[in-house]
Amino acid sequence: MAVKLAVLVMVVVVAAVEATSRGTSAGGGGASLCKMNEDGLLACKPSVTKPNPADPTAACCKALSSADLTCLCSYKNSMVLPALGIDPDLAMGLPVKCGLPVPAGCSGMKQP
Repeated sequence: MAVKLAVLVMVVVVAAVEATSRGTSAGGGGASLCKMNEDGLLACKPSVTKPNPADPTAACCKALSSADLTCLCSYKNSMVLPALGIDPDLAMGLPVKCGLPVPAGCSGMKQP
């Protein structure tokens, strides 16, 4: 389950980066998705990008811990991630790596 949640996190990262590059934002304060702001999304990006993914940073895990994980889970089967250079398997592993609980409705994710 946590792996799929991480995919959602990466979708958020990508959406934020794209929205920022287009000059759009959510709420006028920068891009955000599922309660993760642009800084949090960008902090997680190196952890879900091949060929040399980094371990999630404290900033990434902090952002993920305050995100709406159920919302992020809704992106688990999105085809957007690979198109944006995000490895879905790496993304779905972030919550576990950050020691976060998996939301009840996020089937298929592995518990930490």
